[in-house]
Amino acid sequence: MGDAVNTVVPLDLAGPDVAAEVIEGLARVEAGLRQAARAQHPLLDETSVHLMEAGGKRFRATLVLLAAQFGNPRDDRVVPAAVAIELTHLATLYHDDVMDEADVRRGSPSANSRWGNSVAILTGDFLFACASKILADLGPEAVRIQAETFCRLVSGQIAETIGPRPGQDGLDHYMHVITEKTASLIATSGQFGAMFSGAPAGVEARIAPACAALGVAWQLSDDILDVTSEPSQSGKTPGTDLREGIKTLPVLHALRSAGPADGRLVELLSGGDLADLGKCAEALELLRAHPAMLEAKADLRRWADLARDEILALPEVPARSAFEALCDFVVERTG
Repeated sequence: MGDAVNTVVPLDLAGPDVAAEVIEGLARVEAGLRQAARAQHPLLDETSVHLMEAGGKRFRATLVLLAAQFGNPRDDRVVPAAVAIELTHLATLYHDDVMDEADVRRGSPSANSRWGNSVAILTGDFLFACASKILADLGPEAVRIQAETFCRLVSGQIAETIGPRPGQDGLDHYMHVITEKTASLIATSGQFGAMFSGAPAGVEARIAPACAALGVAWQLSDDILDVTSEPSQSGKTPGTDLREGIKTLPVLHALRSAGPADGRLVELLSGGDLADLGKCAEALELLRAHPAMLEAKADLRRWADLARDEILALPEVPARSAFEALCDFVVERTG
């Protein structure tokens, strides 16, 4: 249970009662995940809980529970909705690791490296099905919203896999990918929390775009930290995306705005073998000093401000303070 309540959402600012209620809800979500993922085959029983037991912050489930504070957080539909959201997210991770040929996820061997691609894909499919069963009990509107969200997830993943279309700006393509692939499910998390708690009219319409913007901001802050972080401070190894050839926000800004003095940086970012630790360190040093970092941080602040604008229009209940603080935290973590 400990990993499940290790959330990045600053619950303490919502007050002790709300924090305790959300943490208790997360314990129920954790139990619900394991109950929902029970199968009729011993191997599937083992593989379906593999990533659950590897940890994770249950960020999306937390947003469901926190958004429910704008209505009746004790509504019997809230926790199942959070379970369905988290099952959907977990399912995407199994499929992502197959596509990325990943060996490790959350510090543990990935399902595909342990059991093979076929088992990992089928496990992801099973978890999607488990989420669908829960949503069917929550009503046709829940099924419709989740189906639309899943369409966006797949569309974003396809766009990422294929890459920019001919003539499409790389930065525009990247923002489209993370808006569809990452932010869409985070938006639905907030929407479900408001929807199934019976929150007042207008809350659902604002909490969904607020959570979407927070989702984008969170991804952009991760991009920046991959360049700027020190392992002793963040626990992250800088340059991971560079070494894997992933062009994230700072890199795309640097390539878009490169001038005559940036020849070596462009060479490294465009075709250098950044799996080479020396070249990766050189690229990081040049990138950290480049104006692209200021542009990336400005983008991050803009998305956090978009989320804040929606949040400030919500009813002034204790949970709103946690959402506001999350807007600050997502920016400050890169400072």
